[in-house]
Amino acid sequence: MSKNNSSKVLDIGLGTGTLATKLYQAGHEITGIDFSEEMLKIAAQKMPNARLYQHDFAQGLPKELAGQKFDFIVLTYALHHLEDAAKADFLKEALTYLAKDGAIIIGDISFETTNDQDKCRADCGDGWDDEEFYITWDDFDKMLKDFCQAEYQQISHCGGILTIKS
Repeated sequence: MSKNNSSKVLDIGLGTGTLATKLYQAGHEITGIDFSEEMLKIAAQKMPNARLYQHDFAQGLPKELAGQKFDFIVLTYALHHLEDAAKADFLKEALTYLAKDGAIIIGDISFETTNDQDKCRADCGDGWDDEEFYITWDDFDKMLKDFCQAEYQQISHCGGILTIKS
């Protein structure tokens, strides 16, 4: 995203708006979704002209967004709350909201391979959260090939960025 370009950005799992505020200050148009009313109140103070919606994205996207197109759809540390089948359904829906040449950018706890995830799980011991559904690129890539093109970049031992293009 260019500082000189005013892109339309949808931030799903906005939280208090830490990431979106940087984009907002750079002149991008922000629409945000979060299930927490308290988080949205904090985000609204940082971005008074952003369009913010209280909604659980596990139920899809809010009806208020119907027919809208976004240059970027961003999810940070949110997608791991959905099981893999639900991830695929959600991403198929999200793709219909992308503008031409748009991208979905997902930053989350994720791994290149299932073996990498298993190693991290073993290293974490009791610190591993078995109630989350983390992305492993080797499995996710097979699932995504049916409906989109995606790239994955491992950033740390337990996190990466998935980019899906329209």
